[in-house]
Amino acid sequence: MVAGWTKHGDGRTLAPGEVVRPGERLSWPRMVGFGAQHVVAMFGATFVFPLVMGLDPNVAIMFSGVGTIMFLLIVKGRIPSYLGTSASFVGGVLAIRALMGGDTPATDAIVTGAILVAGLVLALVGVAIHFLGVQIINRVFPPVVTGAVVMLIGFGLAYVVADIYWPQDQWIALITMTVTFVIIVLFKGFVGRIGILLGLIIGFVLSWGADKVFGNITAFNAGTGAVDTHPRVNFDAVASADWIGLPSMHFPDFKFSAVLLVLPAVIALVAENVGHVKAVGEMTGTDVDPYMGRAVAADGAATVVASAFGGSPTTTYAENIGVMAATRVYSTAAYYIAAVIAILFGLCPKFGALVAATPGGVLGGITVILYGMIGLLGAKIWIENRVDFADPVNLVPIGAGIILAIGPVKHMISSDFTLEGIALGTIVVVAGYHLLRVIDGRGGTGGGAGPKVSEPQREAAG
Repeated sequence: MVAGWTKHGDGRTLAPGEVVRPGERLSWPRMVGFGAQHVVAMFGATFVFPLVMGLDPNVAIMFSGVGTIMFLLIVKGRIPSYLGTSASFVGGVLAIRALMGGDTPATDAIVTGAILVAGLVLALVGVAIHFLGVQIINRVFPPVVTGAVVMLIGFGLAYVVADIYWPQDQWIALITMTVTFVIIVLFKGFVGRIGILLGLIIGFVLSWGADKVFGNITAFNAGTGAVDTHPRVNFDAVASADWIGLPSMHFPDFKFSAVLLVLPAVIALVAENVGHVKAVGEMTGTDVDPYMGRAVAADGAATVVASAFGGSPTTTYAENIGVMAATRVYSTAAYYIAAVIAILFGLCPKFGALVAATPGGVLGGITVILYGMIGLLGAKIWIENRVDFADPVNLVPIGAGIILAIGPVKHMISSDFTLEGIALGTIVVVAGYHLLRVIDGRGGTGGGAGPKVSEPQREAAG
């Protein structure tokens, strides 16, 4: 693999306007530095979202490295990208836990089984795109639909902040949110890009300090599901964890009703992958359409492998695209290095226990930003594609689907199966839009170009 990279210039400097292309590299010490930057860029969301979904962050970190290597191999090194934990599954996973027993090992297996099937579907979609052409996605999921699905996935998670995280420590949540605001806006460069991670670290330290100064807190405890008195930060699991070892993995279990709850995330992942890959194409000045199907299929395959061992779903990360834009280094060598570093992190159980000790109030301050940013990315897709909401075919199903997701509204299908929130909203958006097109005499699929991509922004979620 090393033989595939040619040294760029003297391996040390970049002249004005020059870039390091995917098949090139700088000196290896410099490439290690760039790889470390990619680890930092992906780190915040890659371990926050497993925590939110009740999955092991160490497993997620490790398989993000494995998935990234798989991705680079499948796309033949033409699309430099990092695969971190996807936020698109959070709503479906929380719905599964609410319906099937909460945070238990049995429910963990059902969750990862549902994610595995969704990953398989995503991989098959990628294969279809590869053979049928990227235009098939633009017809079935036009910008009005993809924007709506991304928006309802973000805003449909508002109840998680309100009902689960914020009540655990409202003042730490407020302070963490405010500090993260300031870091993201005040620092325009790399520090701003890792604002979510820095905000989480600061909130963690403040929670530990509050325990020392004020003592235990009496508030909602997510572990017991009741209000009780407990420390904000508990390091017992950290002290007992080994320094080196495999993370806590498990095998998946499959329930059809659980699969239905996470399948809507596939739509968002397709839109997300297409947008991110096009962004990379614009930055590197290459035609990435021939590799679009491979990229989507690779993401699906990485999700299948990760969830088969109890890991989290994956997606290409905008944060790492932002790092490339800032550094002008698009070398896939940096991503291989980042992937190896992530795998090594995953093999340190003590590190995973430290991450799992993150207080709920801190997660409240972080997730309120993450979920809001995800939702507004949907609006960004609409704006960039000039979606016409004076047209009732666009307005009616989109508005209804978003409200169903935000509710979250529950619709009983049978005594043991319920569609609710994000899953219900996505079905209404996609099916309602195409049904109304048929009724209005426009045909069953929407035309138009997919989401246009400009300079990647500091998106907290992958």
